[in-house]
Amino acid sequence: MTTDRFHKVIERADRVMRQLDERDGAVRDAARRERQRLNSEVASRIGRVGVAIGVISLITIVVGLLTPIGMFGFLAAVGVAIGVAALLSFLPTQRGGAEAPSKDLPNGPMVQRFDSYLYRQRAALPAPARAEVDALSAVLPSLKQTLERIDDLNPDAQDARRLMSVHLPGLIDRYVNVPPAYRSQKDGEDVTVDERLVEGLQAGRAALAEISEKLARSDVAALETQGRFIKTRYGEERIDG
Repeated sequence: MTTDRFHKVIERADRVMRQLDERDGAVRDAARRERQRLNSEVASRIGRVGVAIGVISLITIVVGLLTPIGMFGFLAAVGVAIGVAALLSFLPTQRGGAEAPSKDLPNGPMVQRFDSYLYRQRAALPAPARAEVDALSAVLPSLKQTLERIDDLNPDAQDARRLMSVHLPGLIDRYVNVPPAYRSQKDGEDVTVDERLVEGLQAGRAALAEISEKLARSDVAALETQGRFIKTRYGEERIDG
């Protein structure tokens, strides 16, 4: 009984700490972005249902103008519309679980999918790793803004895409597959599985932050060059005039 009571106390404390942890700004922002993605997906699904019903209604009207369909024909059209709506409404989506982004996604959607993947996997990670995931999530909005404006084949974009679709998801997935009893054991370099996860996340976050900063600096340099050109080309002439 004492052991059971102890475990209940530990579980309750862990639940309270997790709730407090989720009030942090980075986690709150990640949750808000995830809700926006889900709302967008629901709106898209409703739109597809509306289009399908509209097409079926239009076909029914056209057929009815050409030849009488009668009550049974009308009921058949209604049944088809209901069936199609139900199929589109309950059709499973690709993001039903915590899945890594596909390598074929464009830059912008890939960042969004990776952001969703991190949010869904966060609860399965230890506290130090969750802190790294939060810091990594904070980098993604600015990275998305720069990546979605450049070609997918850009060398910097390619590095970011490999990190988001292969390396970092592979690291997290492999950690999740390790039984909890083995995560505290040290390897040949005297590093535990938890520590190895944190090291990998730190390296990935630093790499993505460096790519984001590099692309942002390129935009700043381009703006500076354009501003100097306009000032040189038009500013002096207007003053002289």
